[in-house]
Amino acid sequence: MPKREVLRGPNIPEHAQPFPPAVKIGNMVYSAAVGGDDPDSHELPDDIEAQVKNCFQTIRNIMKRAGGTPGDIAKMSIFVRDREDRAYINPEWIDLFPDEDDRPVRHTSVHDMPPGRLIQIEFVAVL
Repeated sequence: MPKREVLRGPNIPEHAQPFPPAVKIGNMVYSAAVGGDDPDSHELPDDIEAQVKNCFQTIRNIMKRAGGTPGDIAKMSIFVRDREDRAYINPEWIDLFPDEDDRPVRHTSVHDMPPGRLIQIEFVAVL
């Protein structure tokens, strides 16, 4: 049995580069950069609001594939092109983690990203 279980599925967009969207090792889940691609069509929308929603839906899909829930996420790193885009992130964050006493740590920073990408999220979870 491989030490590392690759987490992929039809509703988890693949990367253009040769690495998986996420892996599970024991009770740990590690994501690569989760982009704003639509989890069903795998198309990248132009607007930040749709990309944010897609990121959070893909995170849900990865965690389900891993056998967990978003409640198992311990840390998130969010990368945006424009710091003002946090206004679109916070409502999705609160929807994913409604209990303010049971949220993962998070850091949001501004980064240069591939063309068309406005947000990417990485996370670590403990099942």
